[in-house]
Amino acid sequence: MTTVKSFPPSCSTTMFKCRQSPTSPENLGFSMLCGINAARSFRSRKSLALVYDGAKSKQYTGASLIDDSVRNCLRKSLKPIKAKNDSESSCTDNTAAFSGKNLHQMSNIGNSTNILWHDCPIQKRDRQQLLQQRGCVIWLTGLSGSGKSTLACALSQSLHSRGKLTYILDGDNLRHGLNRDLSFRAEDRSENIRRIGEVAKLFADAGVICITSLISPYQKDRDACRALLPEGDFIEVFIDVPLHVCEARDPKGLYKLARAGKIKGFTGIDDPYEPPCGCEIVLQLKGSECKSPKDMAEIVISYLEKSGHLKA
Repeated sequence: MTTVKSFPPSCSTTMFKCRQSPTSPENLGFSMLCGINAARSFRSRKSLALVYDGAKSKQYTGASLIDDSVRNCLRKSLKPIKAKNDSESSCTDNTAAFSGKNLHQMSNIGNSTNILWHDCPIQKRDRQQLLQQRGCVIWLTGLSGSGKSTLACALSQSLHSRGKLTYILDGDNLRHGLNRDLSFRAEDRSENIRRIGEVAKLFADAGVICITSLISPYQKDRDACRALLPEGDFIEVFIDVPLHVCEARDPKGLYKLARAGKIKGFTGIDDPYEPPCGCEIVLQLKGSECKSPKDMAEIVISYLEKSGHLKA
């Protein structure tokens, strides 16, 4: 038996490369150094003694030794963790759930079982104070081609110029990612709105003025989203543009396809749109005249100022 000493570099993992077999001296030294580094108890560049069997196979056997000082350091730092009783625990109330004290607060929501709501010391009011605004959802609804997306951008731009933080949840944009698994069948449309309502709720809770731009044709789905937020924080804006005007605009060419039977279940053609019956704002055409997106945005901003959403 011949003892060979190797002098490894510092404990930076970028200095090591996996070469030869898993039991090569380089890899053994790397594994040992990782263990020492993880324990945070060994910082000196001590040598590792690797046992080499020169008489039999001329190969490294994989056995390794470390000196007594390193071994003692590891013993001290890698002590077993003993379980404690609840009475011995020094955990605060914030971690009471880990001891089973909050089991009675566990919930079953839908298909999710044994879940627990975890509160954070930083609440919505703190975020609103930081942003100097009140989080809310501005829900733009109307037929395809009524100008929802255009108004959403104009509104976001006007609020941004006033130093207010906004975010737009656009129906088509969300179907590129979050809702790409959903079709335009009635049940999928409802799920589409449900998901967006939940996301909008999170933005409002973050103190952000969230602007949604969605056809959202069914009253019950919009009402369900309203119910997610505190009273006054869901602001429904109906862009009341007649079907014949929207169809004449047809910016995406969808009405033409629907009339030709190439799109089924298209809102306003072969699927109903249910106008809001209790929305906060209605933006209508006056005769054949249509307000500019900027003018319509100012109407919404005026409402936000009166409702106190533009200050903390």
